[in-house]
Amino acid sequence: MGQLHIVLVPMIAHGHMIPMLDMAKLFSSRGVKTTIIATPAFAEPIRKARESGHDIGLTTTKFPPKGSSLPDNIRSLDQVTDDLLPHFFRALELLQEPVEEIMEDLKPDCLVSDMFLPWTTDSAAKFGIPRLLFHGTSLFARCFAEQMSIQKPYKNVSSDSEPFVLRGLPHEVSFVRTQIPDYELQEGGDDAFSKMAKQMRDADKKSYGDVINSFEELESEYADYNKNVFGKKAWHIGPLKLFNNRAEQKSSQRGKESAIDDHECLAWLNSKKPNSVVYMCFGSMATFTPAQLHETAVGLESSGQDFIWVVRNGGENEDWLPQGFEERIKGKGLMIRGWAPQVMILDHPSTGAFVTHCGWNSTLEGICAGLPMVTWPVFAEQFYNEKLVTEVLKTGVSVGNKKWQRVGEGVGSEAVKEAVERVMVGDGAAEMRSRALYYKEMARKAVEEGGSSYNNLNALIEELSAYVPPMKQGLN
Repeated sequence: MGQLHIVLVPMIAHGHMIPMLDMAKLFSSRGVKTTIIATPAFAEPIRKARESGHDIGLTTTKFPPKGSSLPDNIRSLDQVTDDLLPHFFRALELLQEPVEEIMEDLKPDCLVSDMFLPWTTDSAAKFGIPRLLFHGTSLFARCFAEQMSIQKPYKNVSSDSEPFVLRGLPHEVSFVRTQIPDYELQEGGDDAFSKMAKQMRDADKKSYGDVINSFEELESEYADYNKNVFGKKAWHIGPLKLFNNRAEQKSSQRGKESAIDDHECLAWLNSKKPNSVVYMCFGSMATFTPAQLHETAVGLESSGQDFIWVVRNGGENEDWLPQGFEERIKGKGLMIRGWAPQVMILDHPSTGAFVTHCGWNSTLEGICAGLPMVTWPVFAEQFYNEKLVTEVLKTGVSVGNKKWQRVGEGVGSEAVKEAVERVMVGDGAAEMRSRALYYKEMARKAVEEGGSSYNNLNALIEELSAYVPPMKQGLN
């Protein structure tokens, strides 16, 4: 084999594309020929990476694809409403043929696929190459989700509020039924997400292994568990953002264009004392009812802490804002409506805590910044990530949301106030900060030469370079 060639096929969502692009940069930096197959709407960040010196190939394919019933204006998962979800998943399936035509030309040695593209298992098999799966989350969450689907302990409780524990995992962590993803509870259901969840699980079993955007020191027990109990291969090669933590990466351009000037944001942060600012942001997908946004505003203000609050879906008129709120918070609070330069804010010395929905990108960015967190999961695997932060790492406190739902609601202003105060000035705040700084240092060491993630990547490249398809193994 000559130069190893890896093709990456990301999901059409900002939270999935950002780490996949970071991964492409990482492979390329180690001398691996790397190509991303993307849709036109997600091509610009790849072009910018190429312009800044990263040797990454780019091939685009139309989306929505030919034959799709999805409206032409839909370019990304964050635009998809519940009624469009079946059409969106069907459109993803229709990408198989054009992607395989591209692969026919590229002739790659390995395919790295997002979990939402289960058909890539068949595509890899057609070309006799391994499919590596990218879930975009922690192995901790993967192990808990897998055991949840096997054990189904939520079936044995008498009420939604009765706690239960998954058995046999490295940590005893309790849940209640309302925290479990609805596609788990509706197993065998005919809704679009339940069907997709089954397809993904079936495809996962046929994959060669997982690439994990995490590091072994954070979840070593789950790396062992995954290997010994599930018999799965996995390579921790993250945090991916730290491999690419140059000036370009600290800017606002990790995803969409920022809704605030970097210099304006920086000037505001520079005027604050170290560890004095609470940063609240819920990623590109989580949405909240107007009533919940109102409660959040009241809780933030009454906590007495300086804050930056990113509001992505505040609505046209923002009737939910408490009367006189913006006047009262002048100098004390900064509201950003839209996309924020998150990495820059998290890494700033004035930022002292992170209120997060526990999406894995954000959780990992908080860990890399050494920040204690207020956890506010909404949906997806976020309740698992919350348990990792609050009960295993012990670097955060929960705001108390116990309901998995696609639009967040039900957390009162007092709960917001208390959680923010606990993480900033509570009795355990200093210890949480100390532990958070410890994991920050572990993350930094993992990606350095000789670190666990650095060595794992070397091992993965060596294994892929020596790969022989099963059909040819007896012929050598």
